[in-house]
Order: sequence, then structure tokens, then C-alpha cells
Amino acid sequence: MEKKPAHNGWEHDGTSATLFLDQHYSPETLGNLWGWTGDRIKDLFDLEPGVIKDDKPETLHKRAYCSLRIPKSVAQRVHCRLQVKK
Repeated sequence: MEKKPAHNGWEHDGTSATLFLDQHYSPETLGNLWGWTGDRIKDLFDLEPGVIKDDKPETLHKRAYCSLRIPKSVAQRVHCRLQVKK
């Protein structure tokens, strides 16, 4: 893939170098936009490349916790993949 100069002078290939500039969605927000539950969105995006995942392990007094943030470009990629092909 050809590298293109970004607006800030950095070179990027259109993948992870620019993901930090994307708008990021929580599973609940994306679920509201798509008409699905936040849990369904978490299951769908859990192992998707490009998703930010913050795992907090269980401790003696607190349960385990996982937070996802889904970049807009990743959401668009998954949405295209899920569309019914005619």
C-alpha cells in the first residue's frame, strides 16, 4: 500500500497511524446508533483489529472489568462486512 503524507507531515498507510484521530465510540453508543445492545456490540468487536481494549483484572475486592473504544473507521469496516451482498 502506498504511503501518503498526512496533514501533520507524518507519513501513514491509512491504518493504525491514523486511528488515533478517528472518533471513538463506546459499545453502548454504537449500539444505540445501530439499534443493537451494548453487549452485542462488545461481542462483535471484542477481537476486531484496531479496537482499543482496556482490561482490568479481578482483585480481592473488585470484579474484572473490560472497556472497549471502537474507532469510526473500524465500525465502518465491520458495518460493510455485515451488509447483505446481493
